[in-house]
Parts: sequence; C-alpha cells; structure tokens
Amino acid sequence: MLINLKSRIQEPEVQELLSYSVFPDPEQVGHALQQYVNKDELLLDGYEDEGQLVGLVGYEKTGKSEITIQHIAVLPENRFKNYGRGMIAQLLEKYNPDKLIAETDQEAVEFYRNTGFVVYSLGELYPGVERFRCVLEKDEDAIEE
Repeated sequence: MLINLKSRIQEPEVQELLSYSVFPDPEQVGHALQQYVNKDELLLDGYEDEGQLVGLVGYEKTGKSEITIQHIAVLPENRFKNYGRGMIAQLLEKYNPDKLIAETDQEAVEFYRNTGFVVYSLGELYPGVERFRCVLEKDEDAIEE
C-alpha cells in the first residue's frame, strides 16, 4: 500500500530514494525535494515492505483523469522484485486515471515498456541524452467486459 511521504521528506531514506530518480547531483536532489515541499499539487508516496521503505513515486494529477509521474525509484537491492510495477498498479487502483504519463531516459525506458507503457522517443533533448515519453492508457475494452 502506498503511504504519503510528504511529512517525511527530510528523512535520509526518502532523500536517498529520490536521489536514484534524478541526476545524482545534490543540487538536483535538493531542487526536487523543494518542489515536493512547495507545491501542493505534487504528491510523494512510498512503498514499505516489512517496515523498510523500498520505493517511492512522485506524481501530479495533471488532467481531469491524467497522472504524470515525476519520479519513481526503488532501492538498488530491491530492484527486479516488482516494487516499481506494484507502485504503478496502486496508482492506477487509487485514482483510476485514463492516462498515466512519464518522461524518462534510456536507463529506465525498458521498465516502462515492460510495464505496459507505449514509448515514444522525444529525441536528444540534452546533448547526447535521448529522452522518452511513456504513456499508459486505460484499456476501454477491459472495462466494458
């Protein structure tokens, strides 16, 4: 179950997890943390397993029924155990959005592709760095059945 992490944003575990989803530069991590503190529309949830915080997902409800993932991370020792997929599944269950969107780089694009997102290249937005837009749309056929 996802738990709200906004009140825990100063905890080292939360900051460590967030650092895995941004360029590993203390200034970038600090900027991301401040965004969650200052913007009420940005939500930050975590996933605990046996009392340990193993993952987090930061997101914004950007449309009537649309969620944009800003950050998602799982502790390195807990990757490939479906925690990332689980957090996405819980977002879908909690909000039932028509569309879930994320932007990512080459390092994480396969995670989104393997989770059912359709991946679009945005090209080289930064010198030498290709970015991708990942979109997961509600399956209308599955809902009608």
